[in-house]
Amino acid sequence: MTYKIAAFILALLFALPVAGDVLKDVDRMLCVPGPVSHCVAGEACSFEAPEDEFIPKFIEVDLKRKTLASTGASGEDRSTSIQNQTREAGYIFLQGVENGRTFSMVISEITGDLTFVVATDGETASMFGDCTPD
Repeated sequence: MTYKIAAFILALLFALPVAGDVLKDVDRMLCVPGPVSHCVAGEACSFEAPEDEFIPKFIEVDLKRKTLASTGASGEDRSTSIQNQTREAGYIFLQGVENGRTFSMVISEITGDLTFVVATDGETASMFGDCTPD
């Protein structure tokens, strides 16, 4: 009987949804983009690894400094400014423009889920990923 109770409790624990890192009130986070859907107008979209699209494996998001940057371990020194930043209804919205491209990010403060799009004339790269407090 004790075995059945213990098994039932374990089953309940594993059945509960796993919550991601909460980002509410966090100003620095580390984000990991997933596979990229790369689309060119008039052509079929392809799926690529972030590094094949020159997207860093890790992106440091600093809301106080309003920057997105590659990590020091990447060996790159890349950074761009966040021009528009809004926190609303449990989400962080970030936008910017640089070198003829625009980016837009949506990060859930509850789960850390990331939606990230980069666009230029006739071409987009979109991906999902995860963010955690830095």
